[in-house]
Amino acid sequence: EVQLVESGGGLVQTGGSLRLSCVISGVSFDDYAIGWFRRAPGKEREGVSCISNSDGNTYYADSVKGRFTISSDNAKNTAYLQMNSLKPEDTAVYYCAADHVANSHNSCPWAGHWGQGTQVTVSS
Repeated sequence: EVQLVESGGGLVQTGGSLRLSCVISGVSFDDYAIGWFRRAPGKEREGVSCISNSDGNTYYADSVKGRFTISSDNAKNTAYLQMNSLKPEDTAVYYCAADHVANSHNSCPWAGHWGQGTQVTVSS
């Protein structure tokens, strides 16, 4: 059974930092693409950042470039999203998703498996 478990969300002030973690079990981690997506109230889901474990390529949405960093620790089957210089508009539920690299585009998984989400709230 494939499981994705996110953690690390919380409440932070503008300009603060958080690090999200996504532990993935039940897959061949090295062959997977992992993405972080978010959904803010009243908005559609947005792809934030992705990484392909097979070649290390990454993707960042323009809105987070220079502030967020995605990484992956294959030994721990864990992906991370380091979020710095947080803004109120970053407030959302953040989801981790994973799929085999054959089912990915621009290092982002198409669908595959999803975590339960973790709330990130940035106060102004």
